[in-house]
Amino acid sequence: MIALGIECTAHTLGVGICNERKMLANEKEMYKPVKEGIVPRKAAEHHARMIGKVMGRALEKASVGLKEVDVIAFSQGPGLGPCLKIGAAASVYLSLKYEKPLVGVNHCHAHLEICKRMCNLKDPLFVYVSGGNTQLVVGKKGGVPFRVLGETLDIGVGNLFDSLARELEFEYAHGSEVAKLASVGEYFELPYTVKGMNFAFSGLLTAAAKMKGKKSTEDICRSVMDTAFAEICEASERALLMSGKKELAVCGGVAQNAHFCSLLRGMCKENGARFALAPNEFNADNGGMIAHTGIVQYLKGERIDARKAQISQYWRIDEVK
Repeated sequence: MIALGIECTAHTLGVGICNERKMLANEKEMYKPVKEGIVPRKAAEHHARMIGKVMGRALEKASVGLKEVDVIAFSQGPGLGPCLKIGAAASVYLSLKYEKPLVGVNHCHAHLEICKRMCNLKDPLFVYVSGGNTQLVVGKKGGVPFRVLGETLDIGVGNLFDSLARELEFEYAHGSEVAKLASVGEYFELPYTVKGMNFAFSGLLTAAAKMKGKKSTEDICRSVMDTAFAEICEASERALLMSGKKELAVCGGVAQNAHFCSLLRGMCKENGARFALAPNEFNADNGGMIAHTGIVQYLKGERIDARKAQISQYWRIDEVK
């Protein structure tokens, strides 16, 4: 079975093609705003311009034609409405034109599923860290497949870093730029908020913004990053011990941060748990994870009527059936 997946939730437009055994192609283009955050309308316009090109590259790399594809999958939510609509429209068009079944995929679910596949996981605690989400998730038997043990009470950790980059007036306001400067900075104390297995970052951002001009940019980046990662690690350790899991998997865009992963790896070692991390290609938003999860759901009998397909902008992982 061959699935084509379209990822289109925020700044990344991705098209992935896979079968049950192998990832055949995973192409993408990213919208990169200058001196501003993601403007949904502009991101959607970028994706609309690029989707034909990206899909063409993916089909060429996979050496398949659209008629050979068995299932069309798309990121149905959560995400930015204008971006989601571009991916949904393209998927519906392909489904109807080529008479292929259509599967709507939860973006967060896809991050977990591709990590599970790449790392050969059985029953892990997922530490899901991205721009819009920061959650500690476990599988649950019964009708609801996932349960959130802890999560951010305000903004996602990726959003924290992107917002900090804008506060510090970076030309490219992205968390990766914060990480570069953090590597040469010195730590100073900032507000630290953990409540059980939940955490919060907006107070940390506000306090850091007030230090602009008083502390070096490098020191601010280091202190924000260290504080945020410490919060997540503390809550993750509590969730690991409470759940009794023997595997911990980190996934999502922020899982590309090597320092964060080293902290989690050390915590797992101290607690006798296996640490798992998928290749960075599959931690960043990508179409391959949508294609893979599309196959998983299709084999369970899940599909939607292309003529009635809708996006779900605020679709939580614990609402996935």
